[in-house]
Parts: sequence; C-alpha cells; structure tokens
Amino acid sequence: MPKYLSNPLKLLITLVGVYLVLQNVTIADIVETLTEVNWFWVVVAVILMTVSLVVRAYRWRLLLVGVGSHISFPRLITIYFIGNFFNAFLPSGFGGDVVRVVEAARDVPTDIAAGTVLVDRLTGLLTLFVMGLVGLPFRPAGFPAAQTWLVLILSVGGLMGGYLLLDGRLIQRYGRWLPGKLSPVGDGPLAKLLKAIQACGWRAVWGAMGVSVLFNLMLVAWWAACGRALDLDVSYGYYLLVIPILSVALLVPSVGGIGVRENMTPLLFAPAGVSFHAAVTLAILTFLIMRLTSLLGAPVYLWSNLRQRSS
Repeated sequence: MPKYLSNPLKLLITLVGVYLVLQNVTIADIVETLTEVNWFWVVVAVILMTVSLVVRAYRWRLLLVGVGSHISFPRLITIYFIGNFFNAFLPSGFGGDVVRVVEAARDVPTDIAAGTVLVDRLTGLLTLFVMGLVGLPFRPAGFPAAQTWLVLILSVGGLMGGYLLLDGRLIQRYGRWLPGKLSPVGDGPLAKLLKAIQACGWRAVWGAMGVSVLFNLMLVAWWAACGRALDLDVSYGYYLLVIPILSVALLVPSVGGIGVRENMTPLLFAPAGVSFHAAVTLAILTFLIMRLTSLLGAPVYLWSNLRQRSS
C-alpha cells in the first residue's frame, strides 16, 4: 500500500484503538499499577527478549549458510541488535530489516543479504501463522467472530503467500510479463532477490522454522513473565494458546501495534479471569519492556561503527 494511504490508516487505527481503551481505563490507574510491578519478573522478561535476539541471529545464520555465505555469528548478533533498535524507533516495523540488509551487505552481496533477511522474517511469520491456526480451535469462549475470521484469513493467506514466495516457480511463470526491474526473471533486482530466496533451500528454511518455534516459545514466556510481574494468576499453557493469536492479529496496520494490542489483550484474557484494566496494563508493560530492550541496540550500533572506522 502506498505510504500516503498506509500511514494515515495506521494512525487512524491506532487512535481509534487508544480511544476505545480509554473509555474503560484511565492512564492514572495504569501508571499506578505499573509502579507496583514485581521487578524480578521484569528483569526475567528483559533477559528473555534479549536472548531471543541471539536465537533469531542463529536462525538467520542457517539461511546464510544455506546460500553458501558465511558471516561470523558474533557479527550477525551485532546486526540483529542494531536492526531491533531501528525496528522499534523507525515508523515502519520493517525499518530494522532494511538496516540489517545494509549492514550485512558489507560482508555479502546485497541481493543475498536482502533475500536471507526476507526469508528470515518470513520463516518467523510462517511459524507464527501455524501456531495461530493450531490455537484458533481452542480460542477462549466468547472470542469475537470478526477477530476469529481475521486471524484465520491472515494465517491461511500468509501461509499460501509464503509458500509461493519460497517456491518461486509460479511467480516466475506468471510474472514474466512485468517490465524491467519488476520482472521475476532475468537480471533485474526482483529476479536477483527471488534467486537469493530460492537459493536458501528448503533444508535451511525448515531449520529456520524450527528455530522460529523456539523463538515463539520464548515470546510466550516473556508475556508470561510480564503477567507474573503484575501478579496475574494465568498459566503458561494459557499464554501459549492466546499469544500466537494475538501476534497474528498485530499484523493489522497500526503504529507499533498500539491500540490493536491493548484492545485484543482483554478479549483474549477475559476467560482467564483477567480484568480489562489488568489486561491493558499487561499489554502496555510488555510493549514498554520490548522498547527498553530495543535500546540495547543503540550502544551496539555506536560501538560497531567506531570499530569499523578504526580498522
């Protein structure tokens, strides 16, 4: 979608979502609750989020090895921390991926960097779609039909689109008529990108999806840690059921998921006996800790640039 349409749409959805939340809770109540969190569990959530970056860097490494390119694992970890920082503080959630491509292109060809970054993101999404579909039949009672269809459409459509992109044959067959740079065949940028994606190989893709399962389990765990920080009596199994559904729903256009996250969380956690106020506070606490963890990428970025200039 063009930016002149997508950005206003994101802003509108976010503002409407925030307005709906503020009809039921006040900012003062949320701030008061946040000041009473259990800091031990906040630290646990920060550690889980930080370690997950290392896990995702290893997932990316599997794909780079699949195309025959070798960037050192410490270098990939550095790039992932940097990308996570820009993901959090650039308007687009995919901004950090562009930064990762730019950083990795110092060591490998740009099309390889772009292709593996795209597949890295894609394998994470595909795994999330599968987990969302698995959890959907066991969704909490009273879960709105509109949101059910939304998750179903996003998951099925995402899985189909992901397969077509990874396989590439249908895109190449029916996209030949596209002109120049947009053609999926030949030597244009899109064709080179598709070749890099397909060069990863299904073995590397399946390995990356296996790592994505581990990452998503960690994602569920840091939500559970945030719940413990707020003294919520919710089992890890319940988080495992609803967080993939929530994560798929967060693909709806918005500014950093704000508004969507805070409206979906109460719907998902109400059957577990969590009040609207507590669920919104859980969503906000998780968001704040994610942003806090992203700040770790700033000193890593400065250190990386200073090191490269001195070498």
